[in-house]
Amino acid sequence: MSALQDVVSASAVKSPSSATATRSSEIQDRFLKLLVTQLKNQDPLNPLDNAQLTSQLSQISTVTGIENLNASVQSLSSSMLSAQSLQATGMIGRSIYTEGRTLAYGGGAPADGGIELPQSVDSLKVSIVGASGNVVRQLDLGARAAGLVNFQWDGRNDGGATAAAGNYTFKVAASSGGQTVPVTSLRSGLVSSVTLGADGVRANVNGIGDVPMRNINRIM
Repeated sequence: MSALQDVVSASAVKSPSSATATRSSEIQDRFLKLLVTQLKNQDPLNPLDNAQLTSQLSQISTVTGIENLNASVQSLSSSMLSAQSLQATGMIGRSIYTEGRTLAYGGGAPADGGIELPQSVDSLKVSIVGASGNVVRQLDLGARAAGLVNFQWDGRNDGGATAAAGNYTFKVAASSGGQTVPVTSLRSGLVSSVTLGADGVRANVNGIGDVPMRNINRIM
């Protein structure tokens, strides 16, 4: 068994997460002590050849380099996470769009939604759907260019009566030249705070909940 293998094996017995828990300086120290011991006690009839010695030195050099690289990456990751958290506080009080088809109507202010169009369309319609699956209101948004399209539902049904407060969903029908155009439906909400957790930064959005930064499509 090589000196490096002895070091790794001894560390593994001491701790189940030896490869990450043992620092490079400790590995180097143990390796050198073990290597010197091997050289002192080697069999004179079967000495440690140069190729084997070079191989062991190369192994410890590789392990040390990986340890240093991991430390640098972890430091960089922590710095980036801190910077992202600081930037995320700028979203507080602003509206964001994230993928989804829900609308939260509180009975007062209009409910906002969005649609991401990959191309221009000559017909764009939004159907507001109640909890039972019935269409409450249909909005005809006409022809629209590619990009983000905002819409508002004032809470009234097709008959002009005010709908009950609650959660609704919406369906989008978009077409160009008679051909259906796939779109991305977006729900909107106001950011009340941001949270830094083990999985990164999350925005706490009214009416939606926690939204990971990677899932935010737009900030208004």
